[in-house]
Amino acid sequence: MRNINLNNPLKRYKGNPILSATEVNKVWTDPKLQVITVHNAGITEYNDETIMLFRSHLRNGISVLGIARSKNGLDHWKIDKEPAMLPCTIDNNFAKGVDIDELIENEQGGIEDPRISKIGDIYYITYSAYHPTIAHRVRVSLAITKDFISFKRYGPLLKTDMRNVVIFPEKIKGKYYGLFRPNDNTHEHTGGIYKQIKIGSTINIEEGNWTIFEQPIMMQKDGPSSFSDKIGPGATPIKTKYGWINIFHGVRSTMDGNPYVLGVALHDLENPKKVKVSNIPILFPSKSDCIVADDSYVHVPNVVFSCGALRKDNGDIYIYYGGNDTVMNVAITHEDVLVELCKKYPQDPKTGRPLY
Repeated sequence: MRNINLNNPLKRYKGNPILSATEVNKVWTDPKLQVITVHNAGITEYNDETIMLFRSHLRNGISVLGIARSKNGLDHWKIDKEPAMLPCTIDNNFAKGVDIDELIENEQGGIEDPRISKIGDIYYITYSAYHPTIAHRVRVSLAITKDFISFKRYGPLLKTDMRNVVIFPEKIKGKYYGLFRPNDNTHEHTGGIYKQIKIGSTINIEEGNWTIFEQPIMMQKDGPSSFSDKIGPGATPIKTKYGWINIFHGVRSTMDGNPYVLGVALHDLENPKKVKVSNIPILFPSKSDCIVADDSYVHVPNVVFSCGALRKDNGDIYIYYGGNDTVMNVAITHEDVLVELCKKYPQDPKTGRPLY
């Protein structure tokens, strides 16, 4: 692709933002559904359309999930008339055997940051569910759909606080794998801190029973890095001939905030615990990532964050990302460039130190 190289690993779409609160509010006209953000969307393809399962803050601060659809994944997005998923109630569809009262309580603080993994004809959606009264209580939960009309809830993947989980979109040697980012001070089941990404496996996603491997596959130690203070999985991993491309997020604390960047890692196709990590981020936040009217709300400055990306037949990759936790954007890159960054400019996966 023209202008895509190791110095400029991706190109922002000239039509950014591709979706904002302004467009959603023209469709969700009920005052209780008016939103102030559109960001951190899970992305997939269904019925020859790109599906964007976006997160929006209602004006009361609670997040909900909506759907927008596009034929080319870039423009002419059509927004479904109502939210796809609200914090759940007794009227929702639940899997057999789940504690419905517990699930309802878990989600009343809002649902956020969906990731979508298509396996066969089932779309597995992981999302963050927030408790309404217990501070920092967040459980990554599972829902499934076949049609993006009805959704069945399965509840938390693990009974421990966590915000970021993505599931590899096919079985690998008889098991399903996922990437997990434990919260600070979490010890039950996972251990770890914001500077670690762990990997886990299960035989059946719907039944859960995830086994989390004790040793993190990615870690950041102290020292200068664009990822020095926080890392976490972002988009659903993308299968290529080179390996699984993992677009993750990283944070570095500064005297004027905590800028979020996007990084890239490459997992072995047959053993996703083996990983190469690019020491060079692929996207830094800029003014062009949050273009809004002067009187529009901006949620968090200096943030780019991805929950979804799509690979095209020619190897192009569309990375969908939130700008300043406020609007949805897309950038276009190519698998060859992302893989070369991981190979030529790697970092030690266990320390974050450059290896070049």
